[in-house]
Amino acid sequence: MRASRLLSALLLLQTRGRMTAQELADELEVSVRTVYRDMESLSAAGVPLYGDPGHDGGYRLLDGFRTRLTGLTRDEAEALSLVGLPGPAADLGLGTVLATVQLKLTAALPEELRDRTGEIRRRFHLDTSGWYAEADPTPHLAAVTEAVWRQRRIRVRYRRWTAPQEVTRTLDPYGLVLKSGRWYLVAARPAGVRTYRVSQLLRTQVLQDRFERPHDFDLAAHWQTYLADFDARRLRGEAVVRLTPRILTQLPDLMEPAVAHAALDSAGPPGPDGRVQTVIPIESAEHAVGMLLSLGAEAEVVAPAGLRALMTQTISALADTYRRPLDKHEASPRLDIQR
Repeated sequence: MRASRLLSALLLLQTRGRMTAQELADELEVSVRTVYRDMESLSAAGVPLYGDPGHDGGYRLLDGFRTRLTGLTRDEAEALSLVGLPGPAADLGLGTVLATVQLKLTAALPEELRDRTGEIRRRFHLDTSGWYAEADPTPHLAAVTEAVWRQRRIRVRYRRWTAPQEVTRTLDPYGLVLKSGRWYLVAARPAGVRTYRVSQLLRTQVLQDRFERPHDFDLAAHWQTYLADFDARRLRGEAVVRLTPRILTQLPDLMEPAVAHAALDSAGPPGPDGRVQTVIPIESAEHAVGMLLSLGAEAEVVAPAGLRALMTQTISALADTYRRPLDKHEASPRLDIQR
């Protein structure tokens, strides 16, 4: 660990020039006292290192000195594919390794390219988390990651939506997918390749049994096929809906992509009142009620009749709820909304 830290300190000085002890301590996540000891060790090892006193001082390397200790370890090479995803890299236990490999790569670049990569990091940031949702708790992600790397079978206790809700499965873990801030495990069992949400794993045991991953299995291609099949299985119904032009243009922000795209593609010409009739894919009438109510009075269900009736019942129940005056025990002045 100390050797890795010394190398990181050396690469930091090589790529950034003069740095104070406090700046080095912040980067290496150690104390300033530890930085002093590390600088003494580097100097004793023959590294041309100089310390400048004063307010604008700091440590620096002799002009022209460049270390060639930039070779990548196996772990660092594996972390390269996650170089733009610091959050997911940390989830997989590669956060520290990723920081080291970035330092090595930066140190190996000519000065003008180092400056360019620094500018890119300061101007562009990739955030893989989803909107309006917290990240899933994934206490078993580390064990699953280990099994994926080592090609070891796992025995899991999994919570699913259908009964029985808790099941035990023995799986061959082919790979992990990060989708909108949520981790999914793609794994094989005798019934075929299935997808499991990692946050729904209740218990995970990595077995000693090793499995052979098919050489022709393409994780990215499988995931795209899975998403298309998932939408086809899930969105089995249709609702004919009349929408105002304003709400029609807002559908991509209000609905999931597959539903919004289908609604926009099927939109007809405006009617006498300006509204547009379109067809929206739905899972079920019960699920569609909440989705369509979020569009407010700018959406009117035309068909099927059962969904229109369910919308009418729900809206009537809502009206009854809000017609009932609050008594003095239910009203809270602190929650009054001032206009």
